[in-house]
Amino acid sequence: MRVRPRWTGLAVLATGIGISLAGCGHQPPAEVRSGGHADAAGQADPAARWADGYCGAVTHLVRALANLPAIDPSSTAQATRTSSRLLSSVVDGIDETVSGLDRVGPAPLPGGEKARADLLGQFASVRKRADDVRHQLDVANGPDATQTALGDARTAIDAVSRLDVLKGLDATPDLSAAGKRATGCQQLVVPPAPR
Repeated sequence: MRVRPRWTGLAVLATGIGISLAGCGHQPPAEVRSGGHADAAGQADPAARWADGYCGAVTHLVRALANLPAIDPSSTAQATRTSSRLLSSVVDGIDETVSGLDRVGPAPLPGGEKARADLLGQFASVRKRADDVRHQLDVANGPDATQTALGDARTAIDAVSRLDVLKGLDATPDLSAAGKRATGCQQLVVPPAPR
């Protein structure tokens, strides 16, 4: 049984001169702890506490994606301005998540540091792309440059929506088991659809 983050269904839709996001259909997790602040039961289980901190950090990005500002396609100028705001929100969500992952501390299980490093590498790449496109939107001059920037914005948001933030916890059986014991991780997953 494979679990998926709640927001993997986030889709990006082209709308003529602008782009808009369709919601993923789920509410963001409520009050997930971040930075390793687990409950008393987690204190006796360092692996679950670390996984809880890892998932709590990821929640920052999940919340940012669940609360993205809308794209206004009423004019090219509005589409450009609101797309830039959306990408700024994505960058802020990634920054908060990266800070949270830094606060989690060393992983008590083999594979944990690699999982975190791999995710941080993905975040760095996606964040740079989103920030570059945001800048491109802010300086776009003329219809061709604007259309190109809006298309690049869609590509950048697609890259964010494809991040599998819990993949690292599947890297080893021990990490996977720790994730299943961590309350914060369980709030980020949905059961697979029935066959």
